[in-house]
Amino acid sequence: MYRLKTIAKDIYYVGVNDRQKALFENLWPLPQGVSYNSYLIVDEKTVLVDTVDICYSDIFLKKITDALNGRPLDYLIVNHMEPDHAGSIRLLRQQYPNVQIVGNKLTFGMLEGYHGITTGLHEVKEGDTLNIGSRQLSFYMAPMVHWPEVMVTYDAADKILFSADAFGTYGTLDGGVIDTEMNVERYWEEMVRYYANIVGKYGNAVQRALQKLSALDIQTICSTHGPIWREHIAKAIDIYDRLSRYEGEEGVTVVYGSMYGNTEQMAETIASSLAANGVKNIVLHNVSKSASSYILKDIFKYKGVLIGCPTYSNRLFPEIASLLERIETREVKDRLFGYFGSFSWSGVAVKHLAAFGEKMKWTVVGEPVEQKQALKADKYEACWALGQAMAEQLKG
Repeated sequence: MYRLKTIAKDIYYVGVNDRQKALFENLWPLPQGVSYNSYLIVDEKTVLVDTVDICYSDIFLKKITDALNGRPLDYLIVNHMEPDHAGSIRLLRQQYPNVQIVGNKLTFGMLEGYHGITTGLHEVKEGDTLNIGSRQLSFYMAPMVHWPEVMVTYDAADKILFSADAFGTYGTLDGGVIDTEMNVERYWEEMVRYYANIVGKYGNAVQRALQKLSALDIQTICSTHGPIWREHIAKAIDIYDRLSRYEGEEGVTVVYGSMYGNTEQMAETIASSLAANGVKNIVLHNVSKSASSYILKDIFKYKGVLIGCPTYSNRLFPEIASLLERIETREVKDRLFGYFGSFSWSGVAVKHLAAFGEKMKWTVVGEPVEQKQALKADKYEACWALGQAMAEQLKG
């Protein structure tokens, strides 16, 4: 029934789209949905690369049945055990009881933990190969990109890298599957957001993986989320390279919490100063409205970070406190940092922001600004000076 998309001769896309889920990992908004990508290679042996979320197993298994056209499934390669990719393994094994599951030692520990599967396993190590007929597949370990068991699979015949979550994005595949078939502009920002939310902490691991894979001739990247990269491989790799080195673009993310608008006016003043001093990429986020997913994306994207916070019950404003914890978790490096805050009768927020900047080892720019109650003329000028200092440092 299904007319499956051909990626290369005898390699088929058998993934699915999820337009139902509101939050990825029950944390990150999915306004444009997400795809779960899986690939079937039909050679002398038949090989499936990863599965999909169990919510879509019925569609997924029907696609595989149609593609195999009565043939058995010989191998399942598990590049990544996260349930959005490994969720259908148990059902797949029930439908194809003789399928050999290919993975590494860490894969098999998780396979038993999630699915109770301990038999029919084919273990591979770094650089091992699997001959399936006209193709020889090779395997490379990519631990902590972004789980410890992650590996990637390379098909030298067609120069295809099956890259697990690496180079993935949020966003469904709306008709086209390969980047040459679609307008991919909407995926680039979603790739940055995906990286910041999911992979962000593991920049060093990503750099090690990129260095290892640079020796391969890669003409197609088949990720587990988002488009298959062919025309835009260089851009996808460059984005991951820059993000994993924490190389922010020239621009500033201004993040603030505000109960009654006073801290917000400070943020607006700073943003106006940034613009007046030549900064074009400026993003303001009210933490009470912007989901942290988008704030983290912009903090990864831009070099400058300015955070403003009112004192709340002698602590940080709760949504700012939560955001700071998420930034710390991702260990974002090498940012220019300025901070400001307000209070009504006792101020501590600015002191907490100073401690945060010190913990992150960020470069503090300008003089912090602390305003008691409504914004006064002298504090307005201090906010302007903070914006100017950030602009000068960015362009320095």
